[in-house]
Formats: sequence, C-alpha cells, structure tokens
Amino acid sequence: MLSNYPACFYPEADGQYSVIFPDLNHLSTCGATLDDAFAKAVDCLAGYLYSCRKDGEKAPPPTGLKSVDPRAEYEGCPDGAFVNMVMVDVDAYAKEHFEKSVKKTLTIPAWLNAAAQEKGINFSQTLQDALKAQLHVR
Repeated sequence: MLSNYPACFYPEADGQYSVIFPDLNHLSTCGATLDDAFAKAVDCLAGYLYSCRKDGEKAPPPTGLKSVDPRAEYEGCPDGAFVNMVMVDVDAYAKEHFEKSVKKTLTIPAWLNAAAQEKGINFSQTLQDALKAQLHVR
C-alpha cells in the first residue's frame, strides 16, 4: 500500500536541496541534486513510517498538497522552493532495505553442531532469537 506525504523542497546556494516533511514533526533530509533529494526523501519517509509501525505508533495523517506553503515552513525560504508528494510502499521498501537478510558464517564445536542437527534445530532462527534476546529487541 502506498503512503504519501507532502514534502517541501528547498534549493540551497551550493546546489543541494533540503527537504522537510511538515506533517512529520518537520522531519528533514537533503540531497546533492534534486534527484538525490527525491531519493533521500523516499528513504526518509519509509524509515519514519516503518519505525512508527515497529514501535506501535500511529503516523499523523498527511495534509493535502495544496494546504502546504513552503514559505511557512522555512524562515528565509529561498526562491525556487516547491511542495511535492513523496510516495512509498513501506512494506516493499522495508523488505528491500530494512529487513534484508545477510549471510553470516560462524564456528561452533562439532559435537554441538551434531547435537543440534540431530534435534532438527534451525540455526538461523536460533541465532536470530538469541541476538534479539541479548539486544532486548522484538
């Protein structure tokens, strides 16, 4: 499901762009170019909404595009500032960027390996469970 929020894009004197999400406590990011700023805005929005979900918090509803004035969000608003909707499928983005599995190699004693295999223990799941417990995360 797509989530979309208005973002204010501000050109900076050095050619970079700053991006602010007024609805999300003025969450901000920046990019070296306009294309980079759009990509960073998608990443920023996805990370915010993903964190809200993981923490059991509800994200505020987005304001309509025409209701956002970039001049009201940034004192000294530069010429060329504009508002654009930033859209992201948080589930798809998270699967690709936040929840992607990585392969790890580890060493355990042979007797422990044999005993675990005999019991049909899933090594990956066991390691994940142990790391979550050690880190006190869900």
